[in-house]
Amino acid sequence: MTETRRQHDLSVTETVEASSVAAGITPGLPPDDPLHAGGETRSQWRDVWRQFRSHRGAMVALVLFVSTILFVLVGPYLWTIDPTYVDIRARNSGFSVAHPLGTDQLGRDMLARLMAGGRVSIAVGLTAMIIAITLGSLIGLVSGYFRRMDAPLMRLTELFLALPLLPLLLLMVTLFREPLSQSFGPAMGTFILIVSAIGATSWMQAARIVRGDVLGLKEREFILAAKSIGTPAHRMILRHVLPNVLSPIMVAATLGIATAIITESALSFLGLGFPPDFPTWGRLLYDAVDQMVMYPWRVILPGLFISLTVLCVNYIGDGLRDAMDPRIRGR
Repeated sequence: MTETRRQHDLSVTETVEASSVAAGITPGLPPDDPLHAGGETRSQWRDVWRQFRSHRGAMVALVLFVSTILFVLVGPYLWTIDPTYVDIRARNSGFSVAHPLGTDQLGRDMLARLMAGGRVSIAVGLTAMIIAITLGSLIGLVSGYFRRMDAPLMRLTELFLALPLLPLLLLMVTLFREPLSQSFGPAMGTFILIVSAIGATSWMQAARIVRGDVLGLKEREFILAAKSIGTPAHRMILRHVLPNVLSPIMVAATLGIATAIITESALSFLGLGFPPDFPTWGRLLYDAVDQMVMYPWRVILPGLFISLTVLCVNYIGDGLRDAMDPRIRGR
């Protein structure tokens, strides 16, 4: 009987091996190309890009946003006029060859100031977004994964959501502008203050989104399996939880850029942003309001750049949200 059972097991093993070879799988051996182990991930990102390209509005917005980035970064190397240079004899000039977009009340070139202002405004938006997303993701991960921390962190989030944003920003700028300006200089001190204030008051939505996704992931089979073999909490979060919540984080990040640009422009328009010799799009609006009737293009041009940038970022966020939704991507 033992010999018969041994022969039966041997025949079953040969049948399984033959089926594996027929399917192109070598039993007991690793894949010839270890990089193919990540083929599924690469295919997923390929599907995301394919779905994103099918969103016409998002693609047009991406082209316009990249063009704006090139305009503010590469433009100063082609148009070398100093944005702070004052030429009283050319003040209030209209469109001309020397000044394609005219000059302001002090004779400063508007094209050069739009480029310089765009660099600052976009830098503020990106930096404030990084601060807000980092803080919000950290709080959301901790709140969603550790049950004991959920209640206090969510009460803190609700407290920040209940605070009036603009008065809080005005208070922070009023209290900390002078100390930071004395420590880092007027321009850098104001930059640090504005990005810190915007980032510290914009993390709440990201925290709630990440927390909701983490609460759902905690009940998934692969998380329970990793817990059953004793995986430490920090490794669980970094290797299993965080990669699975990157999609909503990326969408929240794109929308956070638009919010930060709008907030910085509002502060500069109220005269509480950067100093007068440090142009931003919001500061250009503030300087042009007094002569808006006589020289309307000074208001239209920075306002157009602000609106176009924010609209493009919002459309890119919508495209990413649709592309990263598996229910839409699978169609």
